Order: sequence, then structure tokens, then C-alpha cells
Amino acid sequence: MKKNLLCLAVLAASFANVAMAQEYDDRWYLTGTAGLNVQDDDRQTNSAGELGLGFGKFFSPNWSLDFGVYSTNPNFERAQDLNFSQYGAAVDLRRHFPTEGKNWWPYVKAGVGVMRSDEEFNAFPSPNSPGERTDNNLTADLGAGLQTALDNFSVRLEGGLRWSLDDQSIVAPSRSLFTDGYVKASLLVPLGAKAAPAVAPAPAPAPVASCETQDDDGDGVNNCLDKCPGSQAGQAIGPDGCAVPLTIDLKGVNFDFDKATLRPDAVTILNEAIDILKKYPQLRVEVAGHTDAVGTDAYNQGLSERRARTVFDYLTSNGIDASRLNGPTGYGESRPIDTNDTAEGRAKNRRTELNVQN
Repeated sequence: MKKNLLCLAVLAASFANVAMAQEYDDRWYLTGTAGLNVQDDDRQTNSAGELGLGFGKFFSPNWSLDFGVYSTNPNFERAQDLNFSQYGAAVDLRRHFPTEGKNWWPYVKAGVGVMRSDEEFNAFPSPNSPGERTDNNLTADLGAGLQTALDNFSVRLEGGLRWSLDDQSIVAPSRSLFTDGYVKASLLVPLGAKAAPAVAPAPAPAPVASCETQDDDGDGVNNCLDKCPGSQAGQAIGPDGCAVPLTIDLKGVNFDFDKATLRPDAVTILNEAIDILKKYPQLRVEVAGHTDAVGTDAYNQGLSERRARTVFDYLTSNGIDASRLNGPTGYGESRPIDTNDTAEGRAKNRRTELNVQN
């Protein structure tokens, strides 16, 4: 019963918080502990004081690891002239739950260790009475508590249960596992000087506004040189920031008679047009095909469309998005640029054009 009441008290205390500023300190620290050890009823021993020493460290705001030793010397309830002593060493891992703006925070812990039990017993009528039994046993414990960080030290208030694998007890020979409870307070004294808080670097001075670093209309020409500050998207812009007329000259992109395949000399010219289109990604153009006047209107119309398609496909296969191209459009023989009465003139009329739309 007394152990159950102890557990309830520890759990209730873990929800208490006092509003202060929280701080994380990663220095190694020494611990001094004093408390009450509540013995397992089957040992027939009284509760007694428990003292301990140790050291530990926070490895993050949420985790700490402690190494410590402790001892307690309870008396037997009936044979109070006989001694029972426990000396232990343990490693404890704690999971802390700090809260912003709170200096008291709860934690839980788990530990493992080893305990030496020195038990005197009545060996009467032996002349060597009282006898003494000494054993080393493994231990494990679980606990919970509260911790606070003050200016030069920290304080822990903790309660828990400790299990000892002791199967050599004289008083309770049928038991192999004993459960002791404890409540204790610990003082944590950090070692070494506290690290100075990191100082954030001073912010870089704001850059001084300058026309050389500003481009209000986003045309790539800074305000100092821009003589036309109201440029529109899609316009070709000269070095002074003003729009310049742009034509894409496809002279030389001609076709053999009755053909819609590109000639080698035409490929070079189309590559130059592709470079222009990539330089001005806002441009939209119409792909137009034309023929000479030899043949019927209907035939020439289809031939011009095939020629426009040839150029259109070449552009898109070389990185120009089709959404930037209108067409392909065939104009047949309706828009000659030279006479159809000579072979030279007819060769010029067998052409394609890129007509800028913006």
C-alpha cells in the first residue's frame, strides 16, 4: 500500500509547473542526493534514509544521463539489533519535458545497476551468531520527478521504484525479486564556466538604392540607361531600353521545285532563327509557306502547307515550344516576292517566312 501511495504522489507532482525562464545547460554536473528508502514489506525492515553521489550531463534539452552510487541502512522491524545495508551503483537515463516559459519541468527515468546487500541474521545457538549474508544483485528502476534550473545549480525532486534480483534472502527465502520505493531530492552542481550565449551577427546594412541596380520595367536595362521605362513584355529591347523593330530574315530558306524538304543551306538559316527565338522567349511568330506560280492553285496551296509544316516541325524539334508558333500556314502562290517569269524569281517565291506577331 505504501508503495502505491508513493507512485501516486510522484505522478501528481509531475504535473506541477512554476512559471520562470527555461534554460538548457550542457555542462557536466555533480549530484548529491538525500531521500527516503521505502523497503519491501517481505524484508521486514523499516524505511530508512538514502544518500547518494554521482555525475551526469544533458545531451540535449530532452535527454540526460547520470552515473551514481547510493547507500541505505534500514533496521529490521523486530530484531532491531541486526543490521541490513544496501550499497548500489546505477546508470539512469532521463527523458525531460521542458516547456517554453517554465523553469520547473517533469521528467521520467529508467535505470539499471548493481546492488550489494549485507544482511545480518540470528544464528543462535551458534557462537558465530549473528551470521552475515553478503550478495551482489542486478537492479532496475523506474521513476519520475520534477527539475528546476537556478542560477548556479539545479534541483531534482524524484520518486520511483527499484527492483532487486535477490534470491538469497534469509528473512524471505521464497522471494527472488524485491521492490523498494524511494523519494529523494538531488542538488546538481555544474562543472566549469557556462558557455556564453551565442551572439547573432549584426545584420548587413541595407543596400543603398541606385539606378544601376534597379530595373523597374524588367526589360534587362537598368534605370540609369533606360530611356523607355515603360517597356512591355514580349518586346525586343535595345541597349537603351527602347523597343526595336525585329524581323527574322529567312532569306535562303527556299525549296527545290515541287519539293517540301529542307535544303542543307536552309538548315543554317533556320538555326540562326532558332537562336533569335531563344534569345527573346516572349516572341510569337507565324510559320508561313509559299510556292511559285507553276501548277494549279489547289496543288500549290497544299505544297505551301507542306513546306510550312517542314519548317514548323524543325523549329519544335530544336527546342521552340509549339505554343509560340502560329500555323503552319500555307499561302500557295498568292504572295509572291518576285516575278514568276524567270527561274530565279520562281526560286525566291518557293520559300517560308517567320512573321513576328508581337
